Order: sequence, then structure tokens, then C-alpha cells
Amino acid sequence: MKIAATVEEIRSAVKAWKKEGLSVGFVPTMGYLHEGHQSLMQKAVSENDRVVVSIFVNPMQFGPSEDLESYPRDLEKDAALCEASGVDLIFHPEPKEMYHPDFSTFVDMQGLTDSLCGKSRPGHFRGVCTVVTKLFNIVQPDRAYFGQKDAQQLAVIQQMVRDLNMDVTVIGCPIIREADGLAKSSRNSYLSADERRAALVLSRSLEVAKQLLADGERDATKIRNAISETIQAEPMAKIDYVELVDARTLQQVDSVERPVLVALAVYIGKTRLIDNLIME
Repeated sequence: MKIAATVEEIRSAVKAWKKEGLSVGFVPTMGYLHEGHQSLMQKAVSENDRVVVSIFVNPMQFGPSEDLESYPRDLEKDAALCEASGVDLIFHPEPKEMYHPDFSTFVDMQGLTDSLCGKSRPGHFRGVCTVVTKLFNIVQPDRAYFGQKDAQQLAVIQQMVRDLNMDVTVIGCPIIREADGLAKSSRNSYLSADERRAALVLSRSLEVAKQLLADGERDATKIRNAISETIQAEPMAKIDYVELVDARTLQQVDSVERPVLVALAVYIGKTRLIDNLIME
């Protein structure tokens, strides 16, 4: 397995594969890989002849007070996990390789990016859409794999691909959780032992929502309130948002009559964590 740092290296490898008639799968990441990323890589390997993983902490999707500088990085560990998963090539560019000094073109979206994390993190999805467009242009994959944990991101990328007629199939993959229910996340590494225990309130609150639905509750406000009350009972937790939205449009719903995304973002100490579930 090779690590490529330049666009030219990636394009050369992919062109050679395509010339042989080989399919290409792509898993874009910011690194500090875990079992959630590994599940994406394994699915990509199972469905494609060759697989590329990008490891790039994209500065454009971080706000001025967010954790760009402190975001965890470990390329050696990441490379070992990629190799063990059957990945063929890692794309690990420097920011200057992706954004030259006079870079001035961006991909923006309205509607799907106005709520949830888009509302809490202004400019975030402009950065996501721009970098993913660039990565798709560079790698030219047949299929690209994204985790359902970032449900809004997945919806945004799927919409962008449809809107811009991109020749790539976007595949969403299930959330991977720890044995105790905590969704896998690179940012879990920020948590102290006490915060790690407190973070279980996210998945626990979603279980409350699932039980309410199983008991026949369809009122979105009642379900939202029950989730919020569960989270607020944890002293170390501070709610950013708790929302029930249409799973396709991401617009708020009054009742659960069609597939609904239950999405939440919660600060545990200084660490912002997200989680979600789809309610049918």
C-alpha cells in the first residue's frame, strides 16, 4: 500500500486502474481512524477492485474557535489500519496541495445545510461540499462511502451529487458503536474517564426515543422533550440541539408519520458529540 501526497500521484494511479477496467471505491476521512472508518473501508474493499482512502484534516470546514489545531492525528496508526483493511492507496495531502494561495471557488448549498450542524456551525458544510467535490474530481471514484453517524453530511453529499450530476454512487453505512452504545468518533479521544461515562447519555436518550415510538408515541414534541430531559439529567452534558426532522429534507416534523431522523449534538465538557437514529 502506498501513501500519496500529491494530486498527480493519485490521478496517475487511478488512470492506470481505470485503463485496466478496474472499479474504484473511495472513503474520505480526516484521519485518526477507528472501527467506524474501518467498516467503511471493508465495505469499499468488498464492492470495488481498488480502494482509495483520503486522510485530510480539512481547514475549510472548521470554524475560527473550533478544534482544527488540536484535532487528533496519527498517520502511522491510520496507515496500518488501512493496510489491514485491504486499502490500496492513501491520499494524504498538505493543505497547500488542496488550496493554492489564490483559491477562490467554493461549493455552497441551501436548504439541507440550514439546520442541525449547519445552523450550529456556520460555513461548515460549505467547507465539506468544497473539499468533497475536489476529492471526487481528483480520485474519480465509482463509489464513495460515508457513515450514517454524520447523517446530515451524508444527506448533503447525496444531494450535491444529484444536483451537480456527479458520476459517483454515494453509499451510506451504519453507525458503529462501542459495546456500551457510544457512537465511534475520533473526538471521543478528547474525553476524560468521567466524560466518557457521561457521554453515554447520548445513546441512552435515543433509546428513550425508540421506546416511546415502540409504545405508539408519534408526537415529535413529546419525543423531543423526553430526549432533552434525559440528557439534561446528566450534569456534564450541555445540549447544542435535539431535533426530529424529515429523513430526506431535514425539515422539522410535528409527528412521526414517515421516516424521521432523530439528531442530537451535545457538549460533554468541551467536546461536541453527535448521534442519531432513523425512526420509521
